[in-house]
Amino acid sequence: MSGGSPRVALVHDWLVGMRGGEKVLEVFANLFPQATIYTLLHKPGSVSQTIESHPIRTSLLQQMPLARDRYRYYLPLLPTFAETMTIEPVDLVISISHCVAKGIVPPEGARHVSYVLSPMRYIYDRYDDYFSQSRSGLLTRTAMSWCRGPLQRWDKRSTKRVDEMVGISEFISERIERIYGRQAGVIHPPVEVERFAQARRASEDYYLIVSALVPYKNVDVAVEAFRGLDRRLVVVGDGPVKEQLEADCPPNVTLKGWVDDEELPSLVAGCRAFIFPNVEDFGIAPLEAMAAGRPVIALGQGGARDTVRDLDRFAEGRLDGGDGPTGLFFDEPTPEAIARAVVRFEAEEDAFHPSELTAWTRRFDTDCFTQKIRDWVGGESTVQPRRMAA
Repeated sequence: MSGGSPRVALVHDWLVGMRGGEKVLEVFANLFPQATIYTLLHKPGSVSQTIESHPIRTSLLQQMPLARDRYRYYLPLLPTFAETMTIEPVDLVISISHCVAKGIVPPEGARHVSYVLSPMRYIYDRYDDYFSQSRSGLLTRTAMSWCRGPLQRWDKRSTKRVDEMVGISEFISERIERIYGRQAGVIHPPVEVERFAQARRASEDYYLIVSALVPYKNVDVAVEAFRGLDRRLVVVGDGPVKEQLEADCPPNVTLKGWVDDEELPSLVAGCRAFIFPNVEDFGIAPLEAMAAGRPVIALGQGGARDTVRDLDRFAEGRLDGGDGPTGLFFDEPTPEAIARAVVRFEAEEDAFHPSELTAWTRRFDTDCFTQKIRDWVGGESTVQPRRMAA
């Protein structure tokens, strides 16, 4: 990127709230303050001022009936909306994609790099989590059975418009290779390490989950595990399974709903350990807990294997970097496995040291992420992805 500042376009699937993907976009927006942001749909005021201050261009989806709140119902049409967005002439297109953003048509001569949060999980390996009989209506299931194949074919074909890809974890990098036949490097997303590190305090006698209350998050499984334990569990979050949990919640489990951003770090820092019972593409919440000095008891699959230095791999000398373990894994998402892990944690609790946990997470903080992204888009990164042969 020598010879002056490049003209940059940023592409994001939709702007309807400030979640993990939008925090990634915020870093890119800071790096490229003159960039225009292209997105399928924008709810003004729903994202940070850093993002809102950029010129934002939307697709035809913005004009569709009920799209503001029911945009997911337009899933079969999203590829068309993405492809018909016109990107002004630029030198570099950066897409942050978990749906169709990577499938935009870049202007002629532009380099297109994609930071992939995930391939569309709901048309691949997580299809049943979204469209099984117990989780969607007959009309939705019928529509998805018709359009799943075409969506997959478009999704794979559209990767030819991407010059370089990076995933958010080894788990996602492997998914990219399996689905697209492309190799991708890994740059972990940013975590607000210092906000949680500053909240560090002595632990209290409760375990904690912070999660959306949707079926595939396995919060109900963890609640069932604690039904048989003489331990307190606090659950922070909301969602469609909340009523079901409230109807049969044991007395040692507290459902708090969502809490204020100001309250969350102290609540995390005060737990005895953080419970992470589901497979995630990355998983920022466990890193926030470790930043606050709290160990993590996690399902040993998915992104957790990138972020949690589990006791067994540490004892076997299979982990590089860091001073000590930061958590332990259980092998399957069942109440029995979680309960055994909690009992084991309490027997091994002295192996975990808050200062070591916080130190480990600093490699995931926003400043580290920003530098890695700067190096990647500038062509100087050691994680530069390679295109696989066709």
